[in-house]
Amino acid sequence: MPIVVRIDVELAKRKMSVGEFAERVGLTPANVAVLKNGRAKAVRFSTLEAICRVLDCQPGDLLEFVDDGEPTP
Repeated sequence: MPIVVRIDVELAKRKMSVGEFAERVGLTPANVAVLKNGRAKAVRFSTLEAICRVLDCQPGDLLEFVDDGEPTP
C-alpha cells in the first residue's frame, strides 16, 4: 500500500503506550492496531485531528506516501 502510517514512530518518541493513546484519542486499541498495521481504508478528519492533538504533531508526521510502482486505478 502506498500510504504508510507512522503512528508507532510517534508513540515511541513520546514513550506512550497504545492503551493510553487509544484512550486519549477516543479509539479502541483494536482500531489503533488497524491504523498502525496499514489496514485502514479511511481515516476521518476528526480522528486525524484528535491524533495530531494528542501527539502534538502534523498529519505529515503520521502519513507517508511510498510509491510502489503500481498504477492507481
